Amino acid sequence: MDRINFPQDIKNLDTKTLKELASEIRNFIIQKVSKTGGHLASNLGVVELTLAVHCVYDVPKDKVIWDVGHQTYIHKILTGRKDRFDTLRKFGGLSGFPKRDESIYDIYETGHSSTSISAALGMARARDIKGEDYSVVAIIGDGALTGGMAFEALNDAGDSNTNITIILNDNQMSISKNVGSLSVYLSRMRTEPAYFKFKKDFETMLKKIPGIGIHMKNMIEKLKHSLKYLLVPGMLFEDLGFTYLGPIDGHDIDKLKEVLKRSKKIKGPVLIHVVTKKGKGYELAEKEPDKFHGIGVFDVDTGELLGKRKTTYSDVFGDELVKLAKEDENIVAITAAMREGTGLDEFAKTFPKRFFDVGIAEQHAVTLAAGLASSGLKPVFAVYSTFLQRAYDQIMEDVCMQKLPVVLAIDRGGIVGEDGETHQGIFDLSYLRQMPNLVVMAPKSIYELREMLKLSFELKCPVAVRYPRGSDVEGLTYQNTSHVVPYKSEILLYGKDILVIAAGRMTSHAYLAALELKKSGIGVELINARFVKPLDKSGLLNEIRKHKNIITIEDNVVSGGFGSSILELISENNITGKNIKVMGFPDMFIPHGNVNVLFKKYNLDKNGIIRAIMKMV
Repeated sequence: MDRINFPQDIKNLDTKTLKELASEIRNFIIQKVSKTGGHLASNLGVVELTLAVHCVYDVPKDKVIWDVGHQTYIHKILTGRKDRFDTLRKFGGLSGFPKRDESIYDIYETGHSSTSISAALGMARARDIKGEDYSVVAIIGDGALTGGMAFEALNDAGDSNTNITIILNDNQMSISKNVGSLSVYLSRMRTEPAYFKFKKDFETMLKKIPGIGIHMKNMIEKLKHSLKYLLVPGMLFEDLGFTYLGPIDGHDIDKLKEVLKRSKKIKGPVLIHVVTKKGKGYELAEKEPDKFHGIGVFDVDTGELLGKRKTTYSDVFGDELVKLAKEDENIVAITAAMREGTGLDEFAKTFPKRFFDVGIAEQHAVTLAAGLASSGLKPVFAVYSTFLQRAYDQIMEDVCMQKLPVVLAIDRGGIVGEDGETHQGIFDLSYLRQMPNLVVMAPKSIYELREMLKLSFELKCPVAVRYPRGSDVEGLTYQNTSHVVPYKSEILLYGKDILVIAAGRMTSHAYLAALELKKSGIGVELINARFVKPLDKSGLLNEIRKHKNIITIEDNVVSGGFGSSILELISENNITGKNIKVMGFPDMFIPHGNVNVLFKKYNLDKNGIIRAIMKMV
């Protein structure tokens, strides 16, 4: 591995050396990720596939797009970045996903699933229009293939007769174990004994026949394909217009190289079905691939996370939903392939008939919830903020426009840290507050999350409860707190010098800043908004009129967010003479890095808030 720095360094290696390299790479990734955290199991599963791709294709001239992109660690190692792996997912270090400004070998950025085939088809068509000559390859997992956009692209590509190769990396997993009819279909293709026995015997027989003519060979190929249709019913991909190759052992480098080379000679769209094992080579990850999909710093020998395990918002959401569902049989839960991540594990075990994992299909999940709600049930869709963006239209048209009582439990609201730009949930307050009929709540603490979840069912309208990743601020106890009252804010501290109105977890940062400033004689009045929409207009206006200096704080972009709603409120009521500052994230994509580092960089930590208040007063 010390001798490998760029793709050309592996192109002439023999099979024995490539296998040794694969073993070294696996050990390297395990050791590095154990210290930095990251996506482990998915990368261990594609070591041989990545080596084969870089052996056969001439990147970056040939275009290779990795769907989702969390499995590109081996690609990064082979493209000049292995010496920077100690910085993986750290602020200013290597991204955990492909980044165009990080390397010429990262030709397309991915972070959300199901986009690779569309992007690849666009590149292939651009190549043809410009009269250029290179291969275009999309590598997509069977989990990502459950996304509707992937099917749209397959439908278009299969009908296009464009030279493009789709590699289906089939490991039976997305983050959780795959669900749905497509998963069953692929499983049948992997295991159909009649077809594989026939294929092996038939190919052996052909090799024994001397001097097969072209015409005879074509007839035999047609016969083979006809029998394939009989023995493996459906053959979905061939029906869509692809030349289907596979299934192929995704850990057999020689076989992979052979099939990839063969695919380059085939005209039109090709789909190569590669079967891999998520977590390959690390027994603990093979046994629990979901646990090791995205993991923090851990002990290599035991697989246990290092550091104290704290109760998270996701834990509390899942626990509270189970309690509520025991009292109300109409409550049902939906997830888009994120059962563990959103805290729905226990709900799924306790109420299997009331739990629906729809795969990576957020649009479908929202409209499914709308259908359930229209029939008298009380659906909760638990989803990461960044993934809910994919269902904007469905929230607007299918839920809000019809005033259906769907609860959106929005996990990972605000910055999430190391996963970076594609996963920072800093846009939801902006796009959700545009939607008529939607109530948007943001708890300041785990305690408030419990109350808001219970309240969301009582309001009988579309509701979004938005909460952050992780836990409450350690050691923070509020001196004054009250029960959540519908559409009312909460005054936590009184002070004459400045009014601070905070949303969600930023209330904690502002609270700590206010306590610190009190020691210097600066009086901060702190309001916990609770309701981002509708605002507690009368309560907020009453306090706004008392103060000249006003700051709003949110874990969201300032463009159109919570602070904008306060500015609108002030404008609507013709209030003048105020000194107002809106604090939040700037109009940009926030890079990867530790959450506390990012809060500090963008002046949204305790000290940043103190500086802003001091400057204003």
